[in-house]
Amino acid sequence: MVNFIEAQKPMLSRLMKMAGLRPIEIELEPAGTTMHIWAPKHHVGKKGTTISPLDDPATAAAAKKNSTKKSKKKRSPESRPNVVLIHGFAAEGNVTWQFNFGVLVSRYNLYIPDLMFFGKSSTASADRSPDFQAACVAGALARLGVARCDVVGFSYGGMVAFKLAEARPEMVRSLCVSGSVVAMTDAVNREAMERLGAGSSAELLMPETLKGLKALLSISMFRKMWFPDRFYKDYLKQVMFTNRKERMELLQGLLTSTMDAKIPAFQQKIMLLWGEEDRIFDIKLAKKMKEQLGDKCFLYGIPKAGHLLHVERPCAYNRQLQRWFAYVNSTAAGGDQASSGESSKPQL
Repeated sequence: MVNFIEAQKPMLSRLMKMAGLRPIEIELEPAGTTMHIWAPKHHVGKKGTTISPLDDPATAAAAKKNSTKKSKKKRSPESRPNVVLIHGFAAEGNVTWQFNFGVLVSRYNLYIPDLMFFGKSSTASADRSPDFQAACVAGALARLGVARCDVVGFSYGGMVAFKLAEARPEMVRSLCVSGSVVAMTDAVNREAMERLGAGSSAELLMPETLKGLKALLSISMFRKMWFPDRFYKDYLKQVMFTNRKERMELLQGLLTSTMDAKIPAFQQKIMLLWGEEDRIFDIKLAKKMKEQLGDKCFLYGIPKAGHLLHVERPCAYNRQLQRWFAYVNSTAAGGDQASSGESSKPQL
């Protein structure tokens, strides 16, 4: 019997290829680490070959130049800003961002990686920390010649995005994060689990039963949506039991002591794009995080949207995301002269 969730993937792949994206697998350090990433088609040669992971940035740049010689009238890839979309814990990149990539791909060089143990990405390393995930994303982008980019992270992907921005400020120009935290401290985790009535994050995010999966979807969305049990069974089999052991370890790798947690002094502008009805990481937490992150951080709430705001209200989410990028690009073009005050705020 056909698994509906699995059957959806070829269609998504075709749509992404029609939009000009191509799947690439990049070998990284340490040995045994491979990251699957959707990237602009100029990274792929005529015979389907990809830029070698061993190519230096000069070789990658030369490949980009050659790929655009015949299309001088079009905006070259080098002139477009680079945007990276990092998925959450529920699914790999193309599934997570299926309602969002289409509005961005014509204006930006879009990169959609699969984090380790999602999609076709895997590693022999025992490191399960978000720092390691961030290092893998940075390594893959560097192999593709991406020197500067704007990063969007959702939920688990938001935590990875924060780590990436902290570790590679020269690479990450700006951040847009939804439904996430800078660090999953014991205190934040305990408060969320008590509020949601869950024994642990693994119990909540990696359910083993239809009842548990239905409960997870219910708290993740503002609107109550009905799906047939067949959908839940297929999702449970395809997502919750794929690399289950490793993903449970990823959840354990997120937790950090409240005493050891510190808010980094981020150099980037940060947008917290939130579902006002998010029950997992509520809007109060977002407001507190904004205060901690300082003047370079902005908060915008989308009404009638829960944790899965980019799925539940994709048009509103995409609109604010594009306005955020317009603001980031305008301040970069103007030399970012106004570092404070109303004139330096994004018009959301």
